[in-house]
This record gives sequence, structure tokens and C-alpha cells, in this order.
Amino acid sequence: MRIALGLEYDGVGFCGWQTQPGGCGVQDALEDALSDIAGHSVKTVCAGRTDAGVHACGQVVHFDVDVVRPVSAWTRGVNALLSSSASVQWAQEVDEAFHARFSATARRYKYFLLNRAHRPGLHANYLGWFHAPLDEEAMRAAAQALVGEHDFTSFRAAECQAKSPVRVVEELCVSRAGNLICFEIEANAFLQHMVRNIVGSLIYVGCARQSPSWIGEVLEARDRSRAAPTISANGLYLSSVKYAKSWGLPDGVPDALPYGVLAALA
Repeated sequence: MRIALGLEYDGVGFCGWQTQPGGCGVQDALEDALSDIAGHSVKTVCAGRTDAGVHACGQVVHFDVDVVRPVSAWTRGVNALLSSSASVQWAQEVDEAFHARFSATARRYKYFLLNRAHRPGLHANYLGWFHAPLDEEAMRAAAQALVGEHDFTSFRAAECQAKSPVRVVEELCVSRAGNLICFEIEANAFLQHMVRNIVGSLIYVGCARQSPSWIGEVLEARDRSRAAPTISANGLYLSSVKYAKSWGLPDGVPDALPYGVLAALA
């Protein structure tokens, strides 16, 4: 029997999604809890691996079990075994052809950046920060060069193991609410550090260190050294994963993330 579930987690307490020898990955904690409920070893597959410090409110996972349990066992039962840093939001049985990673049609990330002179004393683990004023209109204009199908070599980590650097960005939005800037990007898939490298480069445009046309030049160069440094993981959230409606999965989660942080700092 194959089960899919939706998961949210605080990346601060984990060393990323993927299982680690020391057991510090989100995957480690989730598999331990699922195995306890199932009564046998359970292995999981996620829609998209997140790095250390990256948060998620829309991660999707699938796993196979040999036992029948009520849906509440995979939600409330698993949550009782997880730390307060992770929580299953929904679970349901799916066809065995479903695959959390390969059945996904798109992933959506959000990066929240506090733009004010002084660093945050509150919520520092849940926001990026940049001290100088940023022009969101310039960043919005520059971002359009990245929309569409492109080779994103300039925005991938040196250690990225993806076979191809080509990705399709469906949408890249830049919006501001007070001191808070949100970068929202949806693509068919992402390269390692792709979102953080894009945000870091857009910041170069926003502070007038580079012109909006520079982003297109960096993209065409296919050279990681041409882009800006990777921004911190703190403000990055995997906000949702999209699937064909035929799978019958929940549509996703509300956009009210990171919950009270937005209201407090907007």
C-alpha cells in the first residue's frame, strides 16, 4: 500500500531533508516515526530535497507499507512521535504509480527577506536580511529574464549533481510589504542552491550594484562565478508542490507563511 502525506517543518533543527549518518535529517525523523506506526522499516521519497536551515510548509512524501492503518495513524499518530519542529498535515492512500518526486509537475519556493538597516533580533532563523535599501521594481524587471526554459548553470551550486542544468521557470515574482520582500519562484524542478543564488543576484540589482540587464547576462554566461554569492538559507521555504488533479491530492497550503512573522515585520 502506498501512502502520500503533506509535511511542514522548521529547518533550523535539522541538517536538511536527506538522511544523515548522525540521524539529523528530516527524513530520519519521519522514517523513524512511520516505522514505529507501521511496525516495520519504512523508507520515504520526497518531492524535493531541502538543504540545512531551509523550511517547508508544503513538502510531499510517499512511502510503502505492508499494514493497514487508519489515516489518523499517519497524521496524529506520527505527529505524536515527531519533535515539535515537524508536523504531518495530511495523509491518504494513493495509487502505486504515484511518485512524490516524479509525479510532481512543479515546485514553488518563497524567500522572505527583511530589508532594513539593522539585523533582526526576532525571527532571525526564518528571514534573510539585507541592510541597504532595495528597489523591488528593478529586481522585478530583472527577474523576467529568468522566466522560461533556460540553462541555469550560473545559478547552481558547484556540487550540484543534477544531470542537466536546464529548468523551466513558470513564474518569478518580487513583492514588498513594508520592510519585508518576498521572492516567489515556481519551476518544474530546481537545481541545488538555485533559488538562493537567484535571490542573491537579484539583491545586487536591487541595491544598484548591477543593472537589471545584468541578470540576463549572467544567465547567458553559464558560469557560476558571474553570479552573486549564495544568500543564507534562513528565509527559504518550500511552499507547495503541484500534481495533476487526477491524483486527488489536497491543493496545498495557505500562503500565510511564515505565519506570525509576516504580520510582525510587514
